[in-house]
Amino acid sequence: MRGELSAMITRVNTFYKTFMWITTKRIVKSGFVNFWRNGFVSLASVLVMTVTLFVVGSLFFLNAILSASLEQIENKVDINVYFLTSAQEEDIVLLKRAIDALPEVASTQFTTRDEALARFEERHKNDQLTLQALQELGGNPLGASLSIKAKEPSQYEGIATFLEDSGNTLSQSGTPIIDKINYFRNKAAIDRLTNFTESASQFGLAITLVLVVASVLIVFNTIRLAIYTAREEIAVMRLVGASNAYIRGPFVFEGIMYGIISGFVTLIVFYPLTLWLGSKTESFFGNINIFSYYLSNFGQIFLIILFSGIILGALSSFLAVKKYLAV
Repeated sequence: MRGELSAMITRVNTFYKTFMWITTKRIVKSGFVNFWRNGFVSLASVLVMTVTLFVVGSLFFLNAILSASLEQIENKVDINVYFLTSAQEEDIVLLKRAIDALPEVASTQFTTRDEALARFEERHKNDQLTLQALQELGGNPLGASLSIKAKEPSQYEGIATFLEDSGNTLSQSGTPIIDKINYFRNKAAIDRLTNFTESASQFGLAITLVLVVASVLIVFNTIRLAIYTAREEIAVMRLVGASNAYIRGPFVFEGIMYGIISGFVTLIVFYPLTLWLGSKTESFFGNINIFSYYLSNFGQIFLIILFSGIILGALSSFLAVKKYLAV
């Protein structure tokens, strides 16, 4: 009895697998037939979806350019601490170590008095009046300085507060070593940069969402038009008892084909476009070559573009059949 039951279950499983395989083959074949039979509509759908995926891919490049530009601006912002000429280098080194230990600090650069004097003389090498006045002083009037870069623009205020603490600005003998801190002079510029960075991120996200929604609607309506041309065929399939999944299958597969073809077309278009724009972005923005970015991140861009096309095509086809043809 158990043997017969086991054999029956095996036959049922075999039949089910065979049935599913045959059904899948028919769905795929029907999807291919629909794609080539409706050549003009398929071409229009591919073109529309290519534009959509091009917009999606362009957002990555725009985000890379924006991030590189903001990083370049942030690298030009820092806090400069100017020390008194009487400050000992040992005390300055101790303060530098304390600053380096702060989690907000990205890097520090110490400039000695001699280095400050050499830079001043190099900067004014053609100004003999200034050099002559410097020589008449009979010594080095410049103090050492420390340039501090934070990891984020919003963290400069905390670093400035740390420096203002008297316990960190006194020498071992208890005398002050800091002459001035230029944070408060640059505070307005740093605050503007912080606000601009946050606003740019929010604006980029909003633009991305708007473009994606608009693209989905365009693709959805284009695929709906393609499905509308097969409304009589769908009605016949319903009359003979075809299941909803069997009816939807070819259209969903057709939408997947739209997405795959559009994804490859988009990637091909991006190659010469980024090659042409590469040198221009590097000369204009300074620290990013959009073609090099495309090549170095090709794997990630390829997967995102391709899967976006597949999901967009399949989802749009599924919704179009369900909602507008009442399947």
